[in-house]
Amino acid sequence: MQVSFPRTLAGMMPRWMRLLGAACLALGVIAASATAHAATLTIGGKNFTEQLILSEMTAQYLRSKGYDVELKNGLGSVVMRQGMESHQLDIVWEYTGTSLIVYNKITEKLDPEQTYARVKDLDGRIGIVWLNPSALNNTYAFAMPGKIAREAGIETVSQLIDRFRANPKMQFAFDMEFVGRSDGLEPMEQLYDFHLERPNIKQMDPGLVYTALRNEQIDAGLVYTSDGRNKGFDLKVLTDDRGFFPAYAATPVVRKEVLDANPKLADELNALSAKINSENMSDMNAKVDIDHRAVSRVASDFLKQEGLVQ
Repeated sequence: MQVSFPRTLAGMMPRWMRLLGAACLALGVIAASATAHAATLTIGGKNFTEQLILSEMTAQYLRSKGYDVELKNGLGSVVMRQGMESHQLDIVWEYTGTSLIVYNKITEKLDPEQTYARVKDLDGRIGIVWLNPSALNNTYAFAMPGKIAREAGIETVSQLIDRFRANPKMQFAFDMEFVGRSDGLEPMEQLYDFHLERPNIKQMDPGLVYTALRNEQIDAGLVYTSDGRNKGFDLKVLTDDRGFFPAYAATPVVRKEVLDANPKLADELNALSAKINSENMSDMNAKVDIDHRAVSRVASDFLKQEGLVQ
């Protein structure tokens, strides 16, 4: 006697079981598509206000895109770089000047476009990819109390140095590193043709420089161009008319294998980078440092304002 068997196991199932199986399969496909990104993305950030905002903003933005994200901020520059090289971090916001000078030890004077091209090439060789730079340039600058600068008509570093030559008792404030760095005060003195004696120099924590300028306790000080206290404390940031300070364009930087595993990630981060500039970053920094608003709220408000998240 010939015995016939079902051609598939599904043929032996009741119809309700086949429908249930199809529904489970559909749900599985939906779940898979919702988590189609690669493993958790680890975002790193440094230990100052601007970096806390940038890293928090990136984490919120990528979560809204469906990525699983872990945030590790409050890091020093060297530790953050080591985290990228050792594959412990996947995404950071880095500054072109920092990579050029600190990580790659390039002392050659380069303009902003050359700086970006050089670090993109050098870091690309070790699998660290620089995406599109933002219009945020957080470089160094000299600043003066706004009222004094306006009364004296000072707009540039050269004009500040002319004032110093006429009044050699002026005092300048710097952070603890700048005076002794190979790319710091000494080469700047050579370029602008001036010299500060020990009584002219006050070294202090970077945050105290802003307070001393606001209180007119010093004549000029070293600041960061995108710091919110420049505007909040009515400081006059002087134009570096001889181009001493290198460009520090804030840029999303990602490990190549992470980009390869997440094909949309580069475009998504470039869209975020395109919305950030020195002016709006300065405003965000001020909201945290002066208005004492939470970093997470400032980041969230910006993303919503720019239409990057719902």
